[in-house]
Amino acid sequence: MQRTIFEPEHEQFRDSVRKFMQTEVGPNADRWREAGIVDREVYLKAGEQGLLCVFADEKYGGAGIEDLRFDQIIIEENMRYGDIGFYINLHNDLVAPYIHKLCNDEQRDRFMPGIVSGETILAVAMTEPSTGSDLAGMKTRAVESGDHWVLNGAKTYISNGILGDLIVVAARTDPDKPHGISLFLVERGMEGFERGRKLDKMGLKSQDTAELFFNDVKVPKANLIGEAGQGFKYLARMLAQERLIAAIGFMATAQTAFDLTLEYVKERRAFGKPIGAFQNTRFKMAQMRAELDMAQTYVDQCVMLLNDKKLTAEDASAAKLLTSELEGRVMDSCLQLHGGAGYMEEYRISRMYTDARISRIFAGTSEIMLEIIGRGIGLDERKMN
Repeated sequence: MQRTIFEPEHEQFRDSVRKFMQTEVGPNADRWREAGIVDREVYLKAGEQGLLCVFADEKYGGAGIEDLRFDQIIIEENMRYGDIGFYINLHNDLVAPYIHKLCNDEQRDRFMPGIVSGETILAVAMTEPSTGSDLAGMKTRAVESGDHWVLNGAKTYISNGILGDLIVVAARTDPDKPHGISLFLVERGMEGFERGRKLDKMGLKSQDTAELFFNDVKVPKANLIGEAGQGFKYLARMLAQERLIAAIGFMATAQTAFDLTLEYVKERRAFGKPIGAFQNTRFKMAQMRAELDMAQTYVDQCVMLLNDKKLTAEDASAAKLLTSELEGRVMDSCLQLHGGAGYMEEYRISRMYTDARISRIFAGTSEIMLEIIGRGIGLDERKMN
């Protein structure tokens, strides 16, 4: 189905992004997967091309354009022609907005130039070894002491955990309140801030994921984001965009898998004819085509709602739920249609299959998304008992 949300300037931008992904990212993908991490230089190159934080003020090197469609294009082209482990979406759309929207002028002046240029790579640290989506169970603590906070605790499954230079860290600052959380900017090199091992994962091999440890880290008060104790509110404010960004990526990988499989079934022959000529193949591909078009239309509409500041938590949760589940079904069907070749690492569909399994877990599990949507329609057990 033809997509209708993009203007000519978006399509021109897509052409330049595609060229960047084809020349600077895609050719390095195999090497990055072997290394388990992407080159720092790719962020610098992305910064030079104006692909980091398009929304940032021009004085920081950005374009000053608040339009998620540009970020959507970057994600889509990276998923198709670049490498899924190049977590430019985390840098641009999940972490940078904390600095852009919640920090004060002094903090933005300090950090945004490096973020936009690619010199400062971003990460966010919420998940802990004993807690996942349950932020109320957070154990990392920060205690106020003079002109700084003393931070202690551990985080795990942190994307860009090795590369990250500036980490948004969530920590409990009010032990008497379940949601008494604050957000801090922890910088590379702060005494007591250590990185653990780079974690081995089922998929996303080139994306570095690590454990982070904070041992009496003195975080200046100037590195507190917003007000103390308001971190839970800030996190909730950002979650709708985070889940939509995830949905954009899921759709891009699912569409890429579909296209790869369509090409494969036209060329692969069995019993004297292309396997695409068999009814089962036609029906499988037709079903995927219809579902992809339907889901893409919903995601595109959510992008426009976010641009208009009208996207609700329920809408974003529905986008994340439906696209992650669809991506899983598409990857499974596409691998099946590749037959034995689909199980071979040399075929991209094999790598995409394992990469996609995390989609139903991160940014909130499918079960959490269902809970949010259910509460949104009035089925909240806390209020119904």
